[in-house]
Amino acid sequence: MDPVVVLALVAAIVVVFLVASSVRIVPQARRYNIERFGRYRRTLQPGLNLVVPVADRINTKLDVREQVYSSDPRPVITEDNLVVNIDTVLYYQITDPRSAAYEVADYLQAIDQLTVTTLRNVIGSMDLEETLTSREEINSRLRAVLDDATGKWGIRVNRVEIKAIDPPHTIKEAMEKQMRAERDKRAAILHAEGERQAKILTAEGTKQKDILEAQGTQQAMILRADGEAKAVDLVFQAVHRNNADAKILAYKYLETLPHLANSDNNTFWVIPGELTEAIRTVTRAFGDQPAAQPEKAADAGADHPSDEDRTPQLDAGWTASFDAAAAADEAGKQAAAAVSDAKAEAEAAKSPQTPRRAQTSGED
Repeated sequence: MDPVVVLALVAAIVVVFLVASSVRIVPQARRYNIERFGRYRRTLQPGLNLVVPVADRINTKLDVREQVYSSDPRPVITEDNLVVNIDTVLYYQITDPRSAAYEVADYLQAIDQLTVTTLRNVIGSMDLEETLTSREEINSRLRAVLDDATGKWGIRVNRVEIKAIDPPHTIKEAMEKQMRAERDKRAAILHAEGERQAKILTAEGTKQKDILEAQGTQQAMILRADGEAKAVDLVFQAVHRNNADAKILAYKYLETLPHLANSDNNTFWVIPGELTEAIRTVTRAFGDQPAAQPEKAADAGADHPSDEDRTPQLDAGWTASFDAAAAADEAGKQAAAAVSDAKAEAEAAKSPQTPRRAQTSGED
């Protein structure tokens, strides 16, 4: 083969190699640190970049997206001398590729150790109860310390979260017993409050029921009394409007007597003292004689018993010997007999014999 051709091929290969070595393509969200003869030269940005072949080389390739780092559980002692295991989650982002590559040897290890020491300082001033309930405070204090320390490393800590806090097994059992006792206490209190409210509501309901029943009874009695008063008033007005005399009233009184013993609850019935007076009034009403025969009426009074003598007499033990219904029937019968006798005497007085006697007396 011709030496010239060989040299041309070698030269072409060298040129291709040099061109390929001078071109660098950087992906998006990546940063490349370039060193020239061992010294930092510049940081390549995403896209097509040209470098000096052989003289320039890539030292570090960094990802500038936000990244997540989860640490292993680390033992931490609280203020009350209890050992708890805490693991954290760190969200960070590289803001300065040069500082991240040349200011710290391993930024992940540095962040991890700084997190552990900061946790021990923060939790060492808290007891277990405060540690379990103050996660937001712990997160904010961790973020402030880490952000201040990692700023010079070209790293920004966006968020720090405590993933888990694991107390010892014995402490967990004690906490579970405490929580169970607290829940039982709350349940007992709620049950007692429920019973108390139920009793109060029942008492209030009973009270309202009694009040409403009393008011209803009162209104019923008032309405009944008003009705009876209006009825009595109407009867009174009707009696006075019709100009009823004592005779009619005495007769109605006798008609009312049998109704006094109609109730089944009556065990005895006492005849009123006005019964004889009522019978006497009825007798006088139907047995009045003309005024022209006073002497004869006087003689008749001597021969015949007077109205008072004809009034039915009741024995002293009669009221006590009969029950209420029998006493009412007997009184009604006696009243009816008295009325019948009075009517018979009135009819006899109005017969034609009276004018003839008057005429005979006139002739004499």
